[in-house]
Amino acid sequence: MAYITRREYWHATVRNKKGVEQTRYFEDKAAAEAWAGSSLIKLEKAGEVWQARVRKKGWPTESKSFRTKTEADAWAKQVEAGMERGAYQSASDAERTTLRDLIKDFKTEFAPHHYRVRQDEKEAWRYQLARLDSALGEYSLAAIDQKLVAKFRDERLKGTAERPSVSESTVRKEIYMLSKVLGFAQNEKGITLPRGNPVEKIRKPSDSAGRDRRLTADEWTAFTNECKKSRNPWLWSAVQLAVETAMRQGELLGLTWSQVDRKRKLILLLDPGKIKNEEPRAVPLSPAALELLDKLPRSTSGKVLPVERLTLYHAFGYACDRAKIKNFTFHDLRHEALSRLAERGDFSVLELAAVSGHKTLQMLKRYTHLQAERLADKLAKKRTKRA
Repeated sequence: MAYITRREYWHATVRNKKGVEQTRYFEDKAAAEAWAGSSLIKLEKAGEVWQARVRKKGWPTESKSFRTKTEADAWAKQVEAGMERGAYQSASDAERTTLRDLIKDFKTEFAPHHYRVRQDEKEAWRYQLARLDSALGEYSLAAIDQKLVAKFRDERLKGTAERPSVSESTVRKEIYMLSKVLGFAQNEKGITLPRGNPVEKIRKPSDSAGRDRRLTADEWTAFTNECKKSRNPWLWSAVQLAVETAMRQGELLGLTWSQVDRKRKLILLLDPGKIKNEEPRAVPLSPAALELLDKLPRSTSGKVLPVERLTLYHAFGYACDRAKIKNFTFHDLRHEALSRLAERGDFSVLELAAVSGHKTLQMLKRYTHLQAERLADKLAKKRTKRA
């Protein structure tokens, strides 16, 4: 049954730090003041509203306010018809919940179970959520449509007076994070989005090609010399292990001696929480890696490389600066390691994946040309011998 009643309403306008104004209507002055807080720039009695309330056995009571009785009556009839068909989905939660509210729940209820959590809280997913919160946090979920998301995409790509432009890959990741947050609202919180997930309806920026930075022979010599001269005693060992094992920086810094199986010549990465793709694996150790591990001193902490991430980051950067090397990161050592294995010609793509821990072979496609070049050399040698 539907009830239509007339009530007074209040008109509250706020202005955020960016100068953007937002207006909402309330049936109660105290509620308007509470919503606006210190951002309130205007509060006035704006007239009367017509409130429609629909009650039906087996359904929660639904209510909504309108400027005219005709609008209230039309909405009530639509809701009643939907309930009769068993197809009604309430959008009231989406109207009451802002993206900022949802992001807070996402951080505490979803992220800890699906993303790695670092002590310094500088994970990529936190930065992505912070950018979404800054740009779209004040909007209700019901107000986030494809037009708004497309505007966010374009502003991030072009840049604004407040923020410089960023790469397509960065925007792509932020948009997919928004999609994941909205999916969390639908699947975990039971919030119906009136327009569905708007991210599914817009054009996505293209993904960037993987980095292909490798040092030249001269650069590698200069880099090696600077690493050995570094005041950080663990830098050169970390670099060597990265090249010999193709392990990620986080995996190396979290590595303990208990994970090193010297007899089987393996490093056992078994804790999903410390692995980027959460896939346990065994990393084979080369003779050079075994020799390096045998020479390393044992730390009381039990870690193979007892050095903090930021300390290693700065030591690595200083070594690059002194060697006059630009655009080279610690993660590029992983690419160097896999490239060297591919260049040997006796590793299949599946074997490369077993070493690197990549979930899909798609990520290793860029190494296949290196294998092909080495195989071509082998074919040439065999043909020469027959000749």
